[in-house]
Amino acid sequence: MTEVLPAPDTVFAPVRSQTAFEETVERLGTAIKLGLLPPGTRLPAERELCMRLGIARSTLRQALTALAHSGQLRAVRGRGGGTFVADRQPAAQPPSPELLAGWREVCDQRLAVELGVAALATERASAAALDALDRLAATLEELLGDFASYRQIDILLHVGLAETTGSSRLVMACTEAQGQMTGLISLIAHPPAVLSSSNAQHRRILAAVRDRDEARAMAAMAEHLRGTEHVLAGLLPSA
Repeated sequence: MTEVLPAPDTVFAPVRSQTAFEETVERLGTAIKLGLLPPGTRLPAERELCMRLGIARSTLRQALTALAHSGQLRAVRGRGGGTFVADRQPAAQPPSPELLAGWREVCDQRLAVELGVAALATERASAAALDALDRLAATLEELLGDFASYRQIDILLHVGLAETTGSSRLVMACTEAQGQMTGLISLIAHPPAVLSSSNAQHRRILAAVRDRDEARAMAAMAEHLRGTEHVLAGLLPSA
């Protein structure tokens, strides 16, 4: 039971009280699906989770029970116990006709969010944060033949760039967009050449952000996201 990559703080940001149970299930479930909470990760203690999410313990327990019943979490009793992300996640459901029919809208939403991320990151990203993102890009070069691992680090890079803006809402929007894209991207093939080209685009985005060049950063991000859209257009099954 090892704790792996740290999840972004927004995974455990306060939820809206009107839909606390549903939002908690969605927040944690999306984080697990994206790999922000990898298999084997131990969740914070209930008291800390309740404080960070701003919810009652009864609401948290209901959400954790729902995620356990779905196979995404498991509870371990006794010394060294707690709530852990399951080592084996439930099999993904086949894509719905609605998902396939509306995939361009998903791409549009991601484009709108991540162009804003690129623009604000040129103003706000620290050198240390960019160094960490450069290291993720370097890691991706070693994972071109392992798409599952590549995708997890890819998500961390995009969400990490959003975190450099200091906007929790933008990080949440980016995480949501990445979650929707994961359902689409999982339906297509991922040859190493495509992943290598994608990561070269990551590096151009990060270089432009480091140079504080907003126009170049947004252009590089648009190129990157539209490249994914072109691949989806060619490889997605028909609705």
